[in-house]
Amino acid sequence: MDGRVLPILVGPTGHPPKWYEIPVPSPEGGPPTVLLYERVPAGYSKRLHLQKGWKYTFSPTAEKPRPRWPWTKPKP
Repeated sequence: MDGRVLPILVGPTGHPPKWYEIPVPSPEGGPPTVLLYERVPAGYSKRLHLQKGWKYTFSPTAEKPRPRWPWTKPKP
């Protein structure tokens, strides 16, 4: 990233999205590269162990996990 601050929309619960995708244009004019960032806790307070907020960390695998529904079977 180049240091810009991007706005992040929050959902109805007030939390930011679990995954954030940033498309980076290709210098050759091809399809853009998508960088994937995961929301993780920013830290915890020492006394009450309350969460201090969120931060995004880079996910080098660039794959979002699919939702796991209770009625679906795992692939063999």
